[in-house]
Amino acid sequence: MSKIVPCLWFAGEAEQAAQFYVSLLRDSRIDNVQRSVVDTPGGPEGSVLVVEFTVAGQPFMALNGGTPLPFNHAVSFKIDCVDQAEVDRLWDALLADGGEPVACGWLRDRYGLSWQIVPADALKLFAGPNREGAKRAMQAMMQMVKLDVGALQRAYEGV
Repeated sequence: MSKIVPCLWFAGEAEQAAQFYVSLLRDSRIDNVQRSVVDTPGGPEGSVLVVEFTVAGQPFMALNGGTPLPFNHAVSFKIDCVDQAEVDRLWDALLADGGEPVACGWLRDRYGLSWQIVPADALKLFAGPNREGAKRAMQAMMQMVKLDVGALQRAYEGV
């Protein structure tokens, strides 16, 4: 069990958000749904107060806090993708129904949570032994919204 569990504050859609997030990756599940035993700012007695869930082995908690508090890019979740197909699948899923692309592999999902959808090998290119190639790859990334594994590799190689 992890000692640190990110708690995500929602105005009232904690359960829907948790269900969405667990649908994205393997080793994900809803672990517990706790209903409020009294009226709270998040909802009346009997409404969903807290959802404990796991995404790709990482535990999270979603709280229906009542008052909308928007997420921002100061905290984001990075997903290392094995290939372009996984980048594309997650990018499309997280943008569905109101998400917003940002830049350099970042996006904001329909709930306002920020994600970085990153090819696992991208960071290796930026730190690779070919420093000129690393610069080219970084410059290429700075021009992208969704990251393109092949284009980053070609930039690194100078092709």
